Amino acid sequence: MANRLAGSTSPYLRQHADNPVHWQEWTPQALAEAAERDVPILLSVGYAACHWCHVMAHGSFEDTQVAEAMNDGFVCVKVDREERPDIDAIYMNATIALTGRGGWPMTCFLTPDGRPFYCGTYYPKDTFLNLLSAITDTWRNRRDEVEDASDRIAGELRSMAAGLPGDGPPVDAMLCDGAVAAVLRDEDTEHGGFGGAPKFPPSAMMETLLRHYERTAARPALDAVARVGAAMARGGIFDQLAGGFARYSVDNAWVVPHFEKMLYDNALLLRAYAHWARRTGDALAIRVATATARFLLDELSEGGMFVSSLDADADGREGSTYVWTPEQLTDVLGDDDGHWAADVFGVTVGGTFEVGASVLQLPIDPDDPSRLDRVRQQLLAAGRARPQPGRDDKVVTAWNGMAITALTEAAVALGDPSLVAAAQGCAAALLDLHLVDGRLRRASLGGQVGDSAAILEDYGALATGLLSVYQLDGDPRWRDAAAGLLDTALAHFADPAQPGRWFDSADDAETLVLRPGDPLDGATPSGAALITEALLTAAHLVDADRAERYRQAAADALAAHSALLARAPRSVGHWLAVAEAYIRGPLQVAVACERTDSALLAAARRLAPGGAIVLGGAPGSSELLIGRDRVDGADAAYVCRGPVCDLPVGSAAELAVVLEVPGNPASGVTCGT
Repeated sequence: MANRLAGSTSPYLRQHADNPVHWQEWTPQALAEAAERDVPILLSVGYAACHWCHVMAHGSFEDTQVAEAMNDGFVCVKVDREERPDIDAIYMNATIALTGRGGWPMTCFLTPDGRPFYCGTYYPKDTFLNLLSAITDTWRNRRDEVEDASDRIAGELRSMAAGLPGDGPPVDAMLCDGAVAAVLRDEDTEHGGFGGAPKFPPSAMMETLLRHYERTAARPALDAVARVGAAMARGGIFDQLAGGFARYSVDNAWVVPHFEKMLYDNALLLRAYAHWARRTGDALAIRVATATARFLLDELSEGGMFVSSLDADADGREGSTYVWTPEQLTDVLGDDDGHWAADVFGVTVGGTFEVGASVLQLPIDPDDPSRLDRVRQQLLAAGRARPQPGRDDKVVTAWNGMAITALTEAAVALGDPSLVAAAQGCAAALLDLHLVDGRLRRASLGGQVGDSAAILEDYGALATGLLSVYQLDGDPRWRDAAAGLLDTALAHFADPAQPGRWFDSADDAETLVLRPGDPLDGATPSGAALITEALLTAAHLVDADRAERYRQAAADALAAHSALLARAPRSVGHWLAVAEAYIRGPLQVAVACERTDSALLAAARRLAPGGAIVLGGAPGSSELLIGRDRVDGADAAYVCRGPVCDLPVGSAAELAVVLEVPGNPASGVTCGT
């Protein structure tokens, strides 16, 4: 027996390779070993950037006394939740059902066939030792209680996953209007966002509200985006020096973050801020979108793709890279600039974080932007001389797909072609490495693809990313690759017994205690919502046979989940964004043009609402441009809503009218209340 994690492709598992615990990865062999030894499985789930995972590792898993108890009484299995989200989803549901809350590290005790019978999260050493002793005693002396509990819990989990709510309302404007109204009633209008502490960035809901505003011109939706967008951008959750957003705020005012920075958060927020910037021209939105794109490229890029995260800790201390005292500011900047920076960034003697340190905020823009830039650069250099947080270099397919989509959105909003090149490079690298024998893999590390099969969110997010690149450069390889992913998803993830329902794992994936299929958003949009977005987009870009299959699959999925949109809109933000696009057709804009730098094509990309399909090129060069030509020697834009098309227009002003762009005087659509 020995620790078997040294060869893992997961940086999180490698963090535990030197533990005296006899860790192994989740495999059928591990379960078989537990059956042969007749001991429970101790399942520990976490991720590389998780602060409390590190605390439990140092306090328990590096301790020889704890390791001895674990090794003697259990088969010890470590899982990276980012690499195996299917396993994480099953046992997180069990943990929440048993304890009323979840989180990481997650600690579960299972029968050798994978049924959970006791679950929790973080345990300090003494509590954990007592728990190990109690579990071992119960397993040996009261096995019937364990079997009863595991049967009952497994049955409840299967019941929870059995299906969707009953018939819901039609997916139409009334449904979306009601859902958005319900969401806005829950807004924290003082601090922005939704709910209390801890407060998470509502990236999917920002996208929904922007699309709702574009459809209805209802000002409250845009105002809610502006409130939360500004509050986060000026708060401590946004790194005021290096850019990039932290995972969440521990308070309800976005002041003190949990300092880990995740690729998925920053990709989703980049998409939302870029959309806000494109629609309104807001200077803060432009600045934050620019800084967030730069953060992705500077801090998370590796081999053309994007790695997973930056740790919450540096040198064993949470946030130590990012927080400042007034004295530290003057040490770096001198007295004059130091006191000025303290006022600008809200650094006080009492502090907003631990031991008198403060997280940098930017409550208002100072009158001297050049001075701010100079001070920022000096502080950034000083901060980089401090111990730096660890980086999880694992490349996850879904999160890279989200980054591709965000970069294309930002390229249009910011007018930055380098972001298109970054999206193209990432798309090509992913297809080259992660697509193996026609099937996606979940993750890679250092150019070596892992064994874990991709799940539904990987197929949906990457397909959408590929289609977004295709709309910018017209290269059919992106469209064709996306169609291949969607065909695979329809064949292996769709529920044949319930049209519109999707499983998160494939029908030929490893058999677990149940087959997960959660339609609700979590830290990222649900796989079902992501695949529906991709299907809805692709239906207007592929050949007729595929188009009808994709269109029907998207319609079925929205119909099957409409009850969730009506009853729990805050839990299905990405579904709502897809529904907003769906009820508009979605809008398709085909620009017949001779040059890729067509001014009319650029205007179409800038003016089109979120979720619209925009494609330009020579007549007949794509499905959208069949039978559509330039008019009188000039470029022409054709706007369609589903199968119904308007007459072609030849100028940006005319296009704004046809697209009914809110706030555009020529469109005839004014900002409503």
